[in-house]
Amino acid sequence: MKALRLVAFGVALSTAAAVAQTITFGEATPGKLPQEFEIGLTGGGPPPRWEIVSDPTAVDGKALAQLSTDQTDLRFPLAIRRSTPLADVEASTRFKAISGKVDQAGGLTVRLKDQNNYYVTRANALEDNVRFYRVVNGRRQQLASANVKVAAGEWHTLTLRAEGDRFTVSFDGKQLFTHRDTTFTAPGTVALWTKADSVTRFESLVVKPLR
Repeated sequence: MKALRLVAFGVALSTAAAVAQTITFGEATPGKLPQEFEIGLTGGGPPPRWEIVSDPTAVDGKALAQLSTDQTDLRFPLAIRRSTPLADVEASTRFKAISGKVDQAGGLTVRLKDQNNYYVTRANALEDNVRFYRVVNGRRQQLASANVKVAAGEWHTLTLRAEGDRFTVSFDGKQLFTHRDTTFTAPGTVALWTKADSVTRFESLVVKPLR
């Protein structure tokens, strides 16, 4: 049985056509990590726990969740998508923050070279903000931020677009900010991301190459 349901559709780019993939988890096995993902961890603490869970409010009734409640502050669980690396890409996810005393965060990465080097945007329901970071040799450095209501227990859409040195972050369909940076220019992978004791569910992941 397939672990994921993949829906592909064409996106016109000049005279060529890029292909976007929408990943949902309706056919995935509860309690397991889909084979299309691998687990990673930036920072300290024990390994994260990523599993498929049932959720009647999610598309197809299932979501991929990070379930570990370890409270190590500088601990960033990753569910890394096994795929061809991309430099110019738009990644989008629908997530729901469930619980967490230290943090209630959901995010996604682009240009991930390894678990210690990547760009990430994240939304935090305890802080009511969306931020954009680069992680260099495991050290997180904030590049941009916007204050916005991030309600726990509700689905939100977070989008990170990387094109050349320009990065654009949108939340629930509204563009929040753009930022330019040249730390990572090489192709990398896309991953789902959380922080510390955040128990967060991810309903979908859309990955769209831009060239």
